[in-house]
Amino acid sequence: MDKPTFYITTPIFYPNDKLHIGHAYSTTVTDTIARYKRLRGFDVRFLTGTDENAQKVHRKAQEAGRDTLAFVDDIVASIKNLFTRLGISYDDYIRTTEPRHQEIVQKIFTKLYEKGDIYLGQYEGWYCTPDESYWTERQLVDGRCPDCGREVERVREPSYFFRMSRYADRLIRHYEEHPDFIVPESRKHEMQNNFLLPGLEDLCISRAAAGWGIPVPGDPKHVIYVWLDALTNYITALGYLSGDAEGEALFARFWPADVHVMAKEIVRFHAIYWPIMLMALDLPLPKQIIGHGWLLMKDGKMSKSKGNVVDPNVLIDRYGADALRYFLLRDIAFGQDGVFTLEAMMERLNFDLANDLGNLMHRTLSMVERFVGGVVPEPGPLTEVEAGIDALVAEAVSQVEQSLDRYDFAAALSAIWTIVRRGNRYIDEMAPWALAKAEDTSRLATVLYTTLDLVRVVSILLQPFMPHTPPRMWEQLGLVAGPDTDWEAARQPRRLPFGQWIDKAEPIFPRLDVAKEIEELDALVMGKPLSAELRPKEASAPVTEPGISAGNEAEGVATLISIDDFTRVELVVGRVVTAEKIEKADKLLKLHIDIGSETRQVVSGIARFYTPEQLVGQLVILVANLKPVTLRGVESHGMILAASAGEALVLATVSEGIAPGAKVK
Repeated sequence: MDKPTFYITTPIFYPNDKLHIGHAYSTTVTDTIARYKRLRGFDVRFLTGTDENAQKVHRKAQEAGRDTLAFVDDIVASIKNLFTRLGISYDDYIRTTEPRHQEIVQKIFTKLYEKGDIYLGQYEGWYCTPDESYWTERQLVDGRCPDCGREVERVREPSYFFRMSRYADRLIRHYEEHPDFIVPESRKHEMQNNFLLPGLEDLCISRAAAGWGIPVPGDPKHVIYVWLDALTNYITALGYLSGDAEGEALFARFWPADVHVMAKEIVRFHAIYWPIMLMALDLPLPKQIIGHGWLLMKDGKMSKSKGNVVDPNVLIDRYGADALRYFLLRDIAFGQDGVFTLEAMMERLNFDLANDLGNLMHRTLSMVERFVGGVVPEPGPLTEVEAGIDALVAEAVSQVEQSLDRYDFAAALSAIWTIVRRGNRYIDEMAPWALAKAEDTSRLATVLYTTLDLVRVVSILLQPFMPHTPPRMWEQLGLVAGPDTDWEAARQPRRLPFGQWIDKAEPIFPRLDVAKEIEELDALVMGKPLSAELRPKEASAPVTEPGISAGNEAEGVATLISIDDFTRVELVVGRVVTAEKIEKADKLLKLHIDIGSETRQVVSGIARFYTPEQLVGQLVILVANLKPVTLRGVESHGMILAASAGEALVLATVSEGIAPGAKVK
């Protein structure tokens, strides 16, 4: 049976300098979608590349005193090297200086000119070279480019124009008939309200005497302006109008694109100019355009002038590509702007990768080596506990798929981590060391095998996100890529073959000294001394009961904080599912709290004020991004909020009508 197709693209990047971590984010997101679709049985075509005919690329080369193509060749080599290091699995890399692209662009220009959609006129207005954008007087903001805020230059020259206005009403209808054409929805409203509804003007598509670019057919004094040139890469790379049988078969198979992925600042060109060009060519429109948010620094958008551009190569050198990919996908809510800090990245690497995943795998393999001679044991009889784990895994796999289908990478990874954390709790609850001491070999074998198989399931689900890590996990489990590691095997428990040798190695994600890492990285990544905001601070807050955040009733506000400090605290609504006392700990209760995406175990010092029965069903507020701690041998993943006065303590609760997982703002 023929596989279903899936065509996905990144934007093509300007090769006027090295790519920064924002570009790495766009490409990693696209790669994750492509890998997931391949695992689900799609015939995927993944395109990326470089937009090399732009005036700012030519100017940059001139400033460097170099031939433009030679200048671009060096940067393209560095981009491809970064993509290789990140594990970007593209199928084609299009360069707009390639003959296969330039020849077809000229054919497209001729086709549109002969159809009457392109005409020669006179352009007079404002032009932003860095953004390759023309602007009218009313579109400028304080006399500057509305996109990048930089200065614009007055241009008056003969130019070729595309009759955008001819297709505006048709594009508005397409938006109405295809509500998922642009995501998130806010980008669609922006396109309609700022550009389409006020009246779409014809687009200037050539520059006179530019000295760099694709010549206009029959009028070499002009070069084809970047957006007609650049946007058509998505079809020239497939062989559209190539006259080559193989190329045109590729186009017939994969067009229209399923997804164009890009940062939000270029959605306008893809959601207005590109669809109209396709309409004029009588071609189907792409199925979806995704405009993700920016990756910001604390002082705003990355900019060389601010000195806050982060080189992803430095982070890959130090932690590996998968650690960087995990952080970008887990910490940034897709579609929204996200703030990059070294401290946030270090915390993710330590808590999620070292404490949770690395710990689960290493402690399990160590016990297999110690208690059963390093061989995967044959499991004995199963109990209700293992049945519950099977159900949890099945639900997590479904959540991963549903989240990836809507491009919610953070939610997908959160679902995977419900398995990881359940595996660690299972070990603590079952205590294999006690089973070994009691010589309960059958139960010991079941517990160790179940935990090993959970590691196998996690390794399968991590493949779209962290492509280098699963093979390392398989090697230690004694597996090779095959039926036991394909996507469907994740929903099939106990697929790990028993009787084979494990190959325990060093932890796949070792713990980091956060203070030391930030001190060294700030200079490497930012090229400047460590900022006070990023420097780890000693704890100075008053100590409260474990698992409770309580107010200071006597002394008022002890320390003023900034809004940036507050926004780092993740508060979510959770429902108490179970509550029980902890042995030999009069003040402590162990709670299991449903926060929508997972169930958290929290140790809370409220046993003097609440019975377990009073707590079950309560909607509480949980501090969800605290470092895990162990209290009386029980791991706690968060803190619930309460207020105290004298000897009294009352939980901060939420009225019914709000679902677990809702953010508290």
